[in-house]
Amino acid sequence: MGQGGEPRRAQAYDGELGAAVTLAQQGDETAFAVAYRIVQPGLLGYLRGLVGDDAEDVAADAWLEIARDLGRFKGDGAGFRGWTATIARHRALDHLRRRRVRPQAAPLEPDVLDLPGPHSTHDQALESLSTERALDLIRALPPDQAEAVLLRVVVGLDGPAAARVLGKRPGAVRTAAHRGLRRIARQLGVDGPAAGGVTDDGPRKPGEST
Repeated sequence: MGQGGEPRRAQAYDGELGAAVTLAQQGDETAFAVAYRIVQPGLLGYLRGLVGDDAEDVAADAWLEIARDLGRFKGDGAGFRGWTATIARHRALDHLRRRRVRPQAAPLEPDVLDLPGPHSTHDQALESLSTERALDLIRALPPDQAEAVLLRVVVGLDGPAAARVLGKRPGAVRTAAHRGLRRIARQLGVDGPAAGGVTDDGPRKPGEST
């Protein structure tokens, strides 16, 4: 994460994802594989933040449900990411209820956090860190802030989509993500009056003023 070059953005693949989903709904297995390849890294990263080392098993259950109900989905690529995150979260909560333990975080794959959400001074600071250091900071956040940051930065959802996944008001999720990223930025010494919060604006180019 943040090691040379502009990070890959989930939103950059939404056109390709939407097309793949449409074809997959028509029975194209190759297209379903493309959709899986685009969505899985962020989805698995999100689940690792919820269920730790059991993330791959929970993700497998989620994908079985996604494949089963694919014909019912209506929307574009961004909507598909939100829909799959909702299914994954439900499977994660079911898993946690069965285990009756608090969510446990586990290491992510090195490229998972190369799928950030909309740019701000705060999440740019997060991108500049190594994956392990960034995860340490996210894990230390209050649960509501950590999950909001995971959905915004790891899965790449915008505020309204993240709110739908969590069943909360968009303003509450934006505030939680903003506070989480501000807390991280403050620890890194980059927070200040001019620092921008999490917004639903499009990505800005490196060096572009906020």
